[in-house]
Amino acid sequence: MNTDTDRERGVLSPADRAYLLGEREMNHEQSKRNAEARIRRRIHAATLDFDLLLHTLPEKDRKQVFERTTTDEAFLDGLRAMLAFVYLGTVKYGVDFEAILEPAVRSSEEYLAATNREETVSVDVTFDVETTVESSLGDLTERLAAQEPVTPRELFSIVMQGDYDATRHDRITVVRTADGDGEPSLERLAAYLDGELRHVTDSRAVIDLEAVGDSADH
Repeated sequence: MNTDTDRERGVLSPADRAYLLGEREMNHEQSKRNAEARIRRRIHAATLDFDLLLHTLPEKDRKQVFERTTTDEAFLDGLRAMLAFVYLGTVKYGVDFEAILEPAVRSSEEYLAATNREETVSVDVTFDVETTVESSLGDLTERLAAQEPVTPRELFSIVMQGDYDATRHDRITVVRTADGDGEPSLERLAAYLDGELRHVTDSRAVIDLEAVGDSADH
């Protein structure tokens, strides 16, 4: 998760980012509700803007936005988070994600075929999700309490669930899996927890949180 609040304004202003990260206090409940309503309106308005961007933004500008994607890790993380935000918002609240994804991919492939190769194509889009339960959050918190290592993805799940305060521990040991592609960034997890990241080996790291716990006790 990108915790830099001072980036140029996008959907969120620097003040919005600080509020969402808990770095900006609001003394009145109405002020909090106003901030949250403002953020919701901006998300809605920005989403509508993508229809305009898709059809009117010149190709040269789109190229400049995306041409460094393979080397700009923060931007790549942002793209993943954007898709995850849409997926969670649609699946959790009754919208078929495939009904959004399938026509978007099909029309894009038809456009690419027509403009790049001067062809018409028939596009078959298949979207399939299969989940397997590996561990419960209760199991993960017990492992943290026992100072046992967790994977980056497991730590990310605990942090995102929100009920368990991972900073109660002095340190968290994290072990990368053999297939670490797409795992959450340890640097970003450590920054979110206000911890210090130490790489012990290529596959093992420690997030030191002792200073966080000490400050919370005062």
